[in-house]
Amino acid sequence: MQEKGNISIHTENIFPIIKKFLYSDHEIFLRELVSNAVDATRKMQKLASMGEFSGEVGALKVQVMFDAEAKTITISDNGLGMTSEEIKKYINQIAFSGATEFVEKYKEKGDEKQIIGHFGLGFYSAFMVAATVEIHTLSYQEGAQSARWECDGSTSFEITPGSRTERGTDIILHIAEDSEEFLQKNRLQEILNKYCKFLPVAVFFEEEQVNNTAPLWTKSPSELKDEDYLAFYKELYPFSEDPLFWIHLNVDYPFELTGVLYFPKLKKDLELQKNKIQLYSRQVFITDEVKDVVPEFLMLLHGVIDSPDIPLNVSRSFLQADGNVKKINAHITKKVADKLGELFKNDRPSYESKWNDVGVFVKYGMLSDDKFYEKAKDFCLLKNTEDQYFTLEEYKEKVAPLQTDKDNKVVMLYTTDPGKQNTYIESLKKRSYDVLAFDTVIDNHFVGMLEQKLENIALKRVDSEVADKIIEKEEKIDSVLSEEQQNAVKALFEQTINDKNKTVLVQALPTYELPVTVTLPEFMRRMRDMNGMGGGMAMFGNMPEMLNVVVNANHALIQKIVDAKEDVEKQSLAKQVYDLGLLSHNMLSGADLTAFINRSVAMIGKN
Repeated sequence: MQEKGNISIHTENIFPIIKKFLYSDHEIFLRELVSNAVDATRKMQKLASMGEFSGEVGALKVQVMFDAEAKTITISDNGLGMTSEEIKKYINQIAFSGATEFVEKYKEKGDEKQIIGHFGLGFYSAFMVAATVEIHTLSYQEGAQSARWECDGSTSFEITPGSRTERGTDIILHIAEDSEEFLQKNRLQEILNKYCKFLPVAVFFEEEQVNNTAPLWTKSPSELKDEDYLAFYKELYPFSEDPLFWIHLNVDYPFELTGVLYFPKLKKDLELQKNKIQLYSRQVFITDEVKDVVPEFLMLLHGVIDSPDIPLNVSRSFLQADGNVKKINAHITKKVADKLGELFKNDRPSYESKWNDVGVFVKYGMLSDDKFYEKAKDFCLLKNTEDQYFTLEEYKEKVAPLQTDKDNKVVMLYTTDPGKQNTYIESLKKRSYDVLAFDTVIDNHFVGMLEQKLENIALKRVDSEVADKIIEKEEKIDSVLSEEQQNAVKALFEQTINDKNKTVLVQALPTYELPVTVTLPEFMRRMRDMNGMGGGMAMFGNMPEMLNVVVNANHALIQKIVDAKEDVEKQSLAKQVYDLGLLSHNMLSGADLTAFINRSVAMIGKN
């Protein structure tokens, strides 16, 4: 019996709206239709297990086929099937109010594509690529008649008796001219690999199964070995190095969450590492943009998260506010903290060997999440220039005896570039001071956080002061120069340097220290660094480096300058030791370096 009618919706133009507003994401039609087919097969399996179907279920599967000449794509399953009455109920009645208003609302927010699936519209994504859609179906119910449904994208449909003889459904898409790219094997293969790689029912394309129906995250951790996790990582990221370790997520209350998160070996370009976590809903790939679901500091992790409790088809602002998303975010944070704490406690040498990669996650987490900080302060490590590792408390205890200043603050010294700052480091080591290596992209912010969080602690970079002044003590070294001689030396160097951005300081230092040391005060450097990273005050952005030129009043070369008879000789020697100070701190280059070398050759020749 033939039947014609109109699809029951509250607007006449739902299909143009779907095609227009979802066009940028039109490849998801295949995800939606294959997912529907998988659901139909799983429901068939469920009915059989409940005893509501006594026939032969058979090997459940979904098949995707295309015919480039006929310009059709067919998605076929052997699931529940439908009667003509069920077609009318599930296909023809899109019964929701205010469809147009809803689409307009999301259009304004730039989230119009989110309507797919939100009101059972998954099937209608077919009309993003098809001019006409046919359904051929036969229900599992005893005595059911085959049915055929056809619609050309308008609100009119036609139902006629069908020719299908086996239980299940075929969806046949007659591809529109502007969507013929989908009639290519490689394009369809690409979409199936992206969205359907881990669907729970066998999916075939060109007679080959394209999916792994039981991916690793669906299994119990107790039945898995390390090689299983590593093999799955290679399946996800074929060209990546092995990960450092992983966390298996498995929660069923108060929300459902499964997955495996891997800690990768980090490369220098952290941006390239992002968007490597894949979000699934019941094994259907949704997106690799997992912001809000995963804490920001863990966005560099790799792996898979699967949860049916994450709202997938609403605006981002609602996603952020959703209770389940917040709970899942907090749970992932806790699991990561617990895992890191466990690794540190059970095998500290192994944990230390991974710190160069793990440290960025830990420090970022401590900066961005107070709850994570409270856990992480016990397994966050500080590394010194001797490649030794300490917890925050261990390090404070280590350096306190020698590195406590006159105000009873423990001063932690650090370098951001051990190679370039070697002169300063060696000077500090002569006093048995210890130096930390803070040379990652995040350490500038991490240093400031430590000072805020830790009591009676100050952090100073090795080049912020000369060694005797960087940790101020009560004892002082006497100068061999008189006050008048010191003033004369100061005036000579100011005249020689002739740079208003450099302040000359004459200080009494040990004789083994350099005659001239150039330093950048800690406060000025931090302001400049913060401004460079988008923080701090704009006034520091255009300000040149304000350096201190510290002249060692007790050095023999300074005494030689004082004793020189001729002003020309004084100036020449002052210029030479100043350039020597710049050279020792990697600050001399170009014409100034050439002039220094020529002057040095001439001086050696005289002697």
